[in-house]
Amino acid sequence: MAGFFGLFDYSKPGPGVSKNAPKKKGFIVFFEIYFRKFWKLITANLLFVVVTLPLVTVGLSNAGLTYITRNFAREKHAFIAGDFFDTIKKNWKQALPTGIINLVVTAILIFDLVFLYFNQAGNQILDYIFLAITLTIALVFTFMKYYIYMIMITFKLNLKQIYKNSAILAFAGMKRNLLIFLVLGLFYVGAILLLLVNLFVAIPVILLCYVLFFPSFRSYLIQYNVFPVIKKLMIDPYYKEHPGEDIEAKRALNIADDEEKPEGEEEAVFQDVVPGADEEEEEKPAKTFPRQYTQQEMERLRRKQRRNKDYDDDDGTI
Repeated sequence: MAGFFGLFDYSKPGPGVSKNAPKKKGFIVFFEIYFRKFWKLITANLLFVVVTLPLVTVGLSNAGLTYITRNFAREKHAFIAGDFFDTIKKNWKQALPTGIINLVVTAILIFDLVFLYFNQAGNQILDYIFLAITLTIALVFTFMKYYIYMIMITFKLNLKQIYKNSAILAFAGMKRNLLIFLVLGLFYVGAILLLLVNLFVAIPVILLCYVLFFPSFRSYLIQYNVFPVIKKLMIDPYYKEHPGEDIEAKRALNIADDEEKPEGEEEAVFQDVVPGADEEEEEKPAKTFPRQYTQQEMERLRRKQRRNKDYDDDDGTI
């Protein structure tokens, strides 16, 4: 039995999609992909939790999970365990320090916010200014984290360039960043309210959601929304300056045009056949003498050909 009582069963053939069907809204496509990949995302979530257990390896698990959710968001296939660990293997030199840096910066910002909020003993105006500045920095850094791992696994850049581009995109993609922040904020607020209502019920529920669901959903939500910003500001300018290059990379991101073919691609195996073409070809006169001609007819045809050849060679030139 697929799914729950047939729900989320995508093994059955559907009615198909009409060629001229109207384009679906972004949020509809978002949920269609999510529920189609639901069980695979749970598997990826479990891998994320296991790899993150030492905490300092959070950068590694984020890199692996980002690759899986990026592919799903782009409607590309991904082998959960294989691609997860292959991505970690390829990017661990950047992913490991990035995870530690993000943890340290986040901890410092949280400490500063708590300290400034609860220790306003001096000039309150100045305290509010410092609090506002710290909040702004924390918000920008949160937006940067939406892009860091996506850029890391997609482009060949050093850490400085990754953080620099992430800072630029944190402002350039403000509308999408705020959307992600608000959606994730609803989950955080819901978790806090549940803790306030019943602590003993809230803890197992929150832990279960985290182990099975939340990190993969968060990553998928981020990759689905930030990719258009990265494509517009980083990918499209590159291909505008380097047309025809890295076609396989475009195909991997599902942004290649239909007419773009990688070098060495074989010609089509099948060819269109025009009805009656073979019959017309058979009706054309043969270029060689048929065997049923008599000897006298052959001699007459040869003499005629020689006369025509002599006439054709006389083209009026001296």
